[in-house]
Amino acid sequence: MTSADFQFSPDFQPSDKMKEDFKEHGYIMIRGLLDKDELEKVKVALEDNDAIRKHAFGVADGKGRESMMALWNHPGSDVTGMVGRCEKVVNTCEKLLGGEVYHYHTKLMMKEPFTGGSHLWHQDYGYWYKNGCLYPDMMTVFIAIDKITKENGCLQILRGSQVCGRIEHIMVGGQTGADMERVDQLKKVLKLEYIEMEPGDALFFHSNLLHTSNANDSKYRRWAFLCAYNKKSNDPTIKHHHPCYTPLEKVPNNAIKECTNFSDISGKDFMDPTKDKTIKVKPKEVETN
Repeated sequence: MTSADFQFSPDFQPSDKMKEDFKEHGYIMIRGLLDKDELEKVKVALEDNDAIRKHAFGVADGKGRESMMALWNHPGSDVTGMVGRCEKVVNTCEKLLGGEVYHYHTKLMMKEPFTGGSHLWHQDYGYWYKNGCLYPDMMTVFIAIDKITKENGCLQILRGSQVCGRIEHIMVGGQTGADMERVDQLKKVLKLEYIEMEPGDALFFHSNLLHTSNANDSKYRRWAFLCAYNKKSNDPTIKHHHPCYTPLEKVPNNAIKECTNFSDISGKDFMDPTKDKTIKVKPKEVETN
């Protein structure tokens, strides 16, 4: 564990130390944010029906590989929505960003064995800047559904890179990536970290933190569940394919275990990838058993 690692416990509350580490490093890790029972419920919602995965599309990496992604704008009332609305996620984001947040979007990232593609070095704000979000008061909560390792394409980050400000991004292959000349310069002075995670671990990271991931060359899939949040005071000035400020109805942490809705995805508003100017995608049918 690094200095930015914390262990979830029943009496968990976001702390000043977490905020200090987030400000310094650009992220904090909360191990075991979802326990075994919560994780199993989320996996049922994602795996045992195609309600979400039928909306997936492929994102090419320009190297002959692609990852699959499904993205929705509102959390909804199913099990996955309880994760995006629960206090241990939302209250932590509000502590780290210093004010009320709303749900910007959630996505399921699927890197399948041997075929899952890489993701270019980028900042999330490199994308979101183009959506009329004037400040980088935004963040992502990256929750491991599977065990995530170097072999199956874990996140790599440049620790502390969020203080460098927004870097120019350009289209490469099917993705928007950061200016690699600047990234290479930053690699010389910032620590590169491989973020290996156990199922249920959650990485809370700043929208300007530089990150990337390699292709999945292993026999193990790499699924991750990502919830993005924007600060209320950063309400976008442009109407676009993600929500402007929409009050978020929080739920207690036990709502995940108590929820029995695994398949009703009404109200989620799945994204049409052709409307996102920061990616180029090829819609693809997701096989189900």
